Amino acid sequence: MYVAIAGNIGSGKSTLTRLLAERYSLRPVYEAVDENPYLADFYNDMGRWAFHSQIFFLAKRLGQHLEQINPAVHVVQDRTVFEDAYIFAQNLWLEGHLSNRDWNTYLSLYEGIAPALRKPDLLIYVRASLPTLQAHISRRGRDYEQKIPVTYLAALNRLYEAWIGGYALSPVLVISSDTVNYADDPEARELMFRLLEAHIKDAKSGLNYPLQF
Repeated sequence: MYVAIAGNIGSGKSTLTRLLAERYSLRPVYEAVDENPYLADFYNDMGRWAFHSQIFFLAKRLGQHLEQINPAVHVVQDRTVFEDAYIFAQNLWLEGHLSNRDWNTYLSLYEGIAPALRKPDLLIYVRASLPTLQAHISRRGRDYEQKIPVTYLAALNRLYEAWIGGYALSPVLVISSDTVNYADDPEARELMFRLLEAHIKDAKSGLNYPLQF
């Protein structure tokens, strides 16, 4: 079982990754946010550092896939390479922070390696409104994230909704972190686990339908 966790910055992906890893003995693979040497510069000047930052994330994510996800039996991943390409990098291109040349170069790198990557058995999309994203970002206290414009988060949310609407690589479970406090509420967490287990059982039986709670 390869479970992928998708969602915007501050949606609650890392917490959910940890909870699922502990509950089901999955190997957690976390996003290399703190390893990115360009990230603080990127949030200060997106146009100057967009390509550098996205190439770093792409390289790290591809390495994670080939070394930790493709050969693993049971794994849960905090953000996917699909989101890197079709949400974050595409958003920077749409907003003019990536030139057409840089976007096409990035996309050719991604598309060249994508066929070799293992596809998820289940994608969990953590949906969150702007107030929830901002509250989570403020609470975890990364200095460079406090400067993220709300317009940037809103643009990412719009791309996430469009992407999840057309996603067809695996069954999808949508969790609203606005209403499901799985981080702090044990009852909400247990309900989430039960619904997740039922969803996986149905998916294995060939009943592939989107579930939301």
